[in-house]
Formats: sequence, structure tokens, C-alpha cells
Amino acid sequence: MAFLTDDTSINTIIGLGSAVSGDVRANGFIRVDGDIDGNLESTGNVNIGREARINGNVTALSTVIAGIVIGDIYAPNGIKLLSSSAVIGDIYTKNLEIEENVIFHGHCIAIKNQEEFDEASKAHSEKLSIRSKVI
Repeated sequence: MAFLTDDTSINTIIGLGSAVSGDVRANGFIRVDGDIDGNLESTGNVNIGREARINGNVTALSTVIAGIVIGDIYAPNGIKLLSSSAVIGDIYTKNLEIEENVIFHGHCIAIKNQEEFDEASKAHSEKLSIRSKVI
């Protein structure tokens, strides 16, 4: 599985030592080495570095994670969890790669069939909508 092949130039960087409080929306490839307390959405690919900490949901085409994500990850093209990563939340993708020593606590929906994936994605959206109204 090839990650980040369509989108090789980084459009947005949140550098090491930076902290963002609130939701982040970016076009294209985003690299995160700092902290985000909020949701992260990208129209492209997301690379979450080893020192990065995200407390919120991540939505992108694909994502490579080396840091910590506390929240759900939705990346239909693929998700790669590197050995230094920790994910506390649900994963939704068509392609999943997990290295050894990853910490993952949550549910995983990894479905290659587009129709089944779309149904699971719809259920995920409904779940998020309901969850946001409860809190």
C-alpha cells in the first residue's frame, strides 16, 4: 500500500513546540509535530510526527501516525500506525497497516469494498452527530 504518493508537497506544518486549541482545517498535505486540542481535517494526507499529540478526531484521505491521537481517525485511502504511535479511538479506512508495539484501543472498520465502506462511514457520521449533541 502506497501512502502519500498523490500529494508530496507539504501545504501546512504545525511544528514541534506549537500548540493549537481548536479545530484545524487544511487543504492538501499537513504535517503535525506539535499539539492540537481539537479536530484535524484535511482534504489531502496527514502525517502525525512522533512528538505530536492530538486530542480530537482526524479526517483525511490517508494518514501516517507516529505520535498520539485521542479520537477517531477517518482516512479512506489508508492509515499507517508506526511503532511509536498510540491511538485511543476508532479507525475507519479501506487500508490499514500497523507496526509492532503500537498502542491501539478502540474499534476498527477496515473494509476494501467501497459500498460496505460507504455504509460504515455513514454510520460513523451518524454516531459523531449523536455524540456531539449529547455532550
